[in-house]
This record gives sequence, C-alpha cells and structure tokens, in this order.
Amino acid sequence: MSSFSVTFRSPDDEVCVLDLKGELDAHTASELEAAFQKCLDDQRSRIIVHGGDLQYISSAGLGVFMAYIEEVREQGGDIKIAALQPRVYNVFDLLGFPVLFDITSTEDEAVQRFSDDGA
Repeated sequence: MSSFSVTFRSPDDEVCVLDLKGELDAHTASELEAAFQKCLDDQRSRIIVHGGDLQYISSAGLGVFMAYIEEVREQGGDIKIAALQPRVYNVFDLLGFPVLFDITSTEDEAVQRFSDDGA
C-alpha cells in the first residue's frame, strides 16, 4: 500500500499550503481530493501545493489537479505548485502541466506570484 499524507498550513490569511509527502497514486488520490475540497469549503481558493516531499505521482494524482483547477479559478484563486523534486517535476512537464499551472522552485516564490497577479 502506498504511503501518502497531506498536511495543511496557512502562512497568512490568504494562502492555504498543502504539504504532500510520499506517493500520490490511485490509492491515495482521494486524500488530495479531500484536501482541495476542504480548502474550497473553507473559502480558501489561493492554494499552494508544496511537493518537496512528494516522491511519486501517477496519472490518477495528476487528474486530481485537473479536476479542481477550474473550480478554484472560478472562485478567484489558483493552484500553484512549488518545490517539486526533479523526477516528479519531469512527470508534470511531460504532460504539459507547466502550461496550465504556475510551478515554482520555492514556496516563497509561489506566495509572491499570488501577490503579483492578485489571484
């Protein structure tokens, strides 16, 4: 069974940070779905996914990002992805996610981008 966890942080009143750890696949994707839904239920649409401890992502995991991005943007926010490990970033890159998502090297950069674009 895959090991995966999502924890929440709020560095300020505007941004919700989801720290991902472990392997995000078909068995664990529901945990990320629940995390995105909790952010939306709490009216927190500025979401940063911190992937520094994410070791693996499958197509099911990537699908969760796609399932929520439209709803998050409709609420005036965005999902920014930060601090991915190179091998995990390569998966995102191969599937064209950098065109659809703002992917940054650091969490601070992602926070700054929210300030810059007002999203």
